[in-house]
Amino acid sequence: MTWIHTLESFNTELDHLSVIEKQLVKNTAVLNDIQNIRRKNVLSMANLCKYEQELKTEYEYGQVEYGFNRLKVHEQKREHYLKLIEAYTSFKNQFYLLVRKYKR
Repeated sequence: MTWIHTLESFNTELDHLSVIEKQLVKNTAVLNDIQNIRRKNVLSMANLCKYEQELKTEYEYGQVEYGFNRLKVHEQKREHYLKLIEAYTSFKNQFYLLVRKYKR
């Protein structure tokens, strides 16, 4: 699922931002923000992996017709994913604005 790959790349990027925070910024509020986003990211990845497994199981063994209820569940997952992307993008922009203040 593309969503999961995107969240995995966010995790890698959060690792890099964490190193920058520890070596340069040294601000506990920023570190806490990184940890909060990481938690949300990990939980979202777990939920999406579970959702993907449910879809695979339903495809292989299920007899439920794909209708309005399935669409509703999918749209809820999509909205949750998009909110996380928004929050992450906003944090990343704030982080880079903070880092721009530092000079060699």
